[in-house]
Amino acid sequence: MEKYEKLKKIGEGSFGKAILVKSKEDGHQYVIKEIGISRMSSRERQESRKEVAVLANMSHPNIVQYKESFEEAGCLYIVMDYCEGGDLFRKINSQRGGPFPEEQVLDWFVQICLALKHVHDRKILHRDIKSQNIFLTKHGAVQLGDFGIARVLNSTVELARTCIGTPYYLSPEICENKPYNNKSDIWALGCVLYEMCTLKHAFEAGNMKNLVLKIIRGSYPPVSLHYSQDLRSLLGLLFRRNPRERPSVGTVLQKPFLSCRIHKFLSPQIIAQEFSPAFLHKQPPGGVAPGLPAAKRPAQASTLLSPAQKITKPAAKYGVPLAARRVSEGARRPRVAAAPPQRRVSHAEDERKKHEDAVRKKRAELLEKERKHKEQVLLLKAGQVKSYEREKMNRINQAREQGWKHVLGASGGGSPERKGFGKRAGGAGPGAGPSLCIGPAPCPEQAPPSAIVPAHGRAAYDHYHTNLSREGVFLLLSGRSPPKTQTPSGRKS
Repeated sequence: MEKYEKLKKIGEGSFGKAILVKSKEDGHQYVIKEIGISRMSSRERQESRKEVAVLANMSHPNIVQYKESFEEAGCLYIVMDYCEGGDLFRKINSQRGGPFPEEQVLDWFVQICLALKHVHDRKILHRDIKSQNIFLTKHGAVQLGDFGIARVLNSTVELARTCIGTPYYLSPEICENKPYNNKSDIWALGCVLYEMCTLKHAFEAGNMKNLVLKIIRGSYPPVSLHYSQDLRSLLGLLFRRNPRERPSVGTVLQKPFLSCRIHKFLSPQIIAQEFSPAFLHKQPPGGVAPGLPAAKRPAQASTLLSPAQKITKPAAKYGVPLAARRVSEGARRPRVAAAPPQRRVSHAEDERKKHEDAVRKKRAELLEKERKHKEQVLLLKAGQVKSYEREKMNRINQAREQGWKHVLGASGGGSPERKGFGKRAGGAGPGAGPSLCIGPAPCPEQAPPSAIVPAHGRAAYDHYHTNLSREGVFLLLSGRSPPKTQTPSGRKS
């Protein structure tokens, strides 16, 4: 540290401190990451030295250049270039007047992807992609920083009690205690893209438990329709819950609306170097077949994780129930050993699906049973209505029959002569009524029914007919025999 003059502390986190310094040799400003390694074992320190050596040799226009690293007084110091434009997080928070234009968002996103592709192509994981680790130069270029540092810090005692990375950018597989791989970086890349479009985090909650649940479910508010369908569809791909369904960074850069912007940020020589198929033959042996496209290569990045690199378990730490079993951290896993956790998780997923299917089936059965019950009730009611209508008609017919019997007996006797419907005995004498023809043949001299009733009893007959109709209704409603009334002839019936 004698070569540098400390200016101010510009950041502090779980990894340690970030200090702005000025070199006494060239007068340039740099940022030094100060990491405590006093509690590391000798093996872990050696692993850290190797990691830092690889990271310091990275050279890309969109990656913060590492100058050197050294150890002093129980701390690891990593010296890197200083970006005067600040980080993307502050740029987003200072944005006023609405979200960024899509052109600006896509330019930043392409530069981030180019940096991440350079890292993934060399089988290195970033592990801490977030807007605070994306820096802007004074010329407006984007540079990715702090890649791999979380991998070095992952073995420290301090970080064993905390979460690696900012919780807002955790992927579902990390929340479910699965190993970190290049697809976890892709998820964090989607979180950064969402943040640039909406000026807020994709997954937010009042506490860590609810945040982890939201991440596992993959539920986030949709992006405004102000942005194109290509951009919104890309976000959906980056936020796939299953890491196998997420595209690699090489596949993302092959999108037409993104690939047309690459020439703005890389020279033709660098483009030929970064996207040349010959680059694949220069990779160290690790199961990469020659001639594979860049989209297929990052999937092998998880094979270089050492057993000493522990993965924090935020979901278990904050009490979120998970179906996946914990994988032993001390055992060395071979390259193909990543499949058993997937099988266990898939088994738990199958059990969950079976349970959901059983619940849906039971619910459908209950609905069908309720529907049949309603149909039976309706049929029973219809039968009751028909029975009531039938009984009603029987009572009406019965009332009519009884009423006509009263009419026929209204003359005061059972014989036609006594009721005034026939001829008097002998058929002679003054006042003899018209003769009543009895027989099948019609009588031309027979009077109409209105003439049968004597003139002096016509009014009484009409009055009785009205009472008879009322009695029929009474009989229908009560089911009892009608009360005795006064007939036109003066008799009680």
